Amino acid sequence: MNFHSIRAIYVFEMARTFRTIAQSIISPVLSTVLYFIVFGTAIGSRIEDVNGVDYGAFIVPGLIMLTLLQQSVTNASFGIYFPKFVGTIYELLTAPISFIEVTIGYVGAAASKAVMIALIILATSTFFVDVQIAHPFWMVAFLLLTAVSFSLLGFIIGIWASNFEQLQLIPLLVITPLVFLGGAFYSADMLPPAWQVVMHLNPVFYLISGFRWSFFGLADVPVEVSLMAVSAFLVVCISFIWWIFKSGWKLRS
Repeated sequence: MNFHSIRAIYVFEMARTFRTIAQSIISPVLSTVLYFIVFGTAIGSRIEDVNGVDYGAFIVPGLIMLTLLQQSVTNASFGIYFPKFVGTIYELLTAPISFIEVTIGYVGAAASKAVMIALIILATSTFFVDVQIAHPFWMVAFLLLTAVSFSLLGFIIGIWASNFEQLQLIPLLVITPLVFLGGAFYSADMLPPAWQVVMHLNPVFYLISGFRWSFFGLADVPVEVSLMAVSAFLVVCISFIWWIFKSGWKLRS
């Protein structure tokens, strides 16, 4: 394992974040504050609690998960797409480093940035509501597993994309709707039975359910199912990236 190459990619990607700190960090936090104002205050005044949890606190895991998924996918996709765009991807492919080291460097940086922003949002939420974390270890575990899994997805999207429009297609038209329809701001019990069935077909629903359980001990599905879902998604993404580098799909043309 060439740790020097991993460190070089990781440091370069993290440095880009701090060069654009307003866009990378401040913007997602401000967006989350607006969600608290709209959902926590306007809607929260009409909903006293959800399963015994204050509504303002109830939406915190969903807001964190929304930002975590968006940032993981966006950071990883742009990180690998930009070398393709400027043509430096060929230098990377001919360098004496394996696809594992390339993936760890880019995905590690993207996941680190997403987790950092998620923790900032968690700290920010304490100014609005009283947040209690019932299972801190599992909260961190879900945070890391989700960040790495969706950074891997973003890495795949960055390789697949042929232009900047395609780069934004999945995060805007797929990830965000799945989060909103996955119980980020409500419990599955609040929906009619038919919509609950539809909700259980949404893979993001299991991530949000497990993450919310780590805060309040409440979950719409067993936490074991949530862990299996995110682990299975992680394995699928790793397998697909292995195939991409083995076949050269979207890399050699």
